[in-house]
Amino acid sequence: MATRIVQNICMLVLLTMPVSGVAANNGDGSGKYCTQTATLVHRACGLEADDSYLRTVAACINMTNLDERQGCMADAKATRMDARQLCGAQQTARRGICAAVGESRYDPDFSPPLFESDFRNLSRTNRYMPLAIGNRWEYSGSGELVKIEILARTKLIAGVQCIVQRDEVFKEGFIAEDTSDWFAQAKDGNVWYCGEEVKDYETFGDDRPVSPELVSIDGSFKVGRDLAKPGIIFLANPQPGKTYREEVALANAEDVSQIVANDYGYGKQPELDRFVPRSLVQLLCHGDCVVTEAFTAMNPAKVERKYFTPGVGFLLQVVPATGETLQLTGCNFDSRCRSLPNP
Repeated sequence: MATRIVQNICMLVLLTMPVSGVAANNGDGSGKYCTQTATLVHRACGLEADDSYLRTVAACINMTNLDERQGCMADAKATRMDARQLCGAQQTARRGICAAVGESRYDPDFSPPLFESDFRNLSRTNRYMPLAIGNRWEYSGSGELVKIEILARTKLIAGVQCIVQRDEVFKEGFIAEDTSDWFAQAKDGNVWYCGEEVKDYETFGDDRPVSPELVSIDGSFKVGRDLAKPGIIFLANPQPGKTYREEVALANAEDVSQIVANDYGYGKQPELDRFVPRSLVQLLCHGDCVVTEAFTAMNPAKVERKYFTPGVGFLLQVVPATGETLQLTGCNFDSRCRSLPNP
């Protein structure tokens, strides 16, 4: 018993010790704040993998059947190994982000005077992300129907008035995701991302009647909660090569985007034409579309290429690795949407 107590004390000491290269009091260390952040989150990820493993094993030992118990233990070990591998991949992704955005502390100025407060009378809108109340978009592709609407609702976050956007995803006729996004319109034209309330649903065919069941709220965050910070969802002046953070809730929502082009039109850059519906971009892109590549440290393997057109905004998403697409099929505020091609 005494040995176990000593071991527990030693573990507590290890957990409270500063990571190598990080000062104990204020994290100043070497000055590489972004890398320090990535190192600490990686350490937390490993501890979380071990924590999940131990809780699963605790459940496994209560199985009476030997085969089931051994299978449960084996699955727990495999799951922990996969989790640790993901932690490593996320660490690599975060370091790549640091290389792109720099090592400075991420502490953006989110002062209320910098932002619009009346979304019915915006003094300046972002032409690639128009946040006018009542704007609606519909998208189809990869077995999904997506409906987006700017609601006549606002949410005050850290003193900044944010507009509420509802984002619904349907699969096989059933709701699969219902999200409320919170955006702030800066007076300089940038659109900031202040959080989202995510609800993921799943349907089970044996239910009578079949009804979507809430299975997850993962990815939800709000600026100020758990030290989450605001990011920029779209720049007022997108320049190729610029990389910026969209979502900044560590180990939960860590989306980043990079501007690939701001002069896209079909036929100019063959790589950007891959998997693109030609008739769609020829209708909406005339050398003035912005293309971004969006990725997240939480799922480093997935990269999404997104296309935006002035006046309408988001028109197309392509996953280059698989060719999956999600394309605009309707909107209620631009006459060009009456001529959109079918997927």
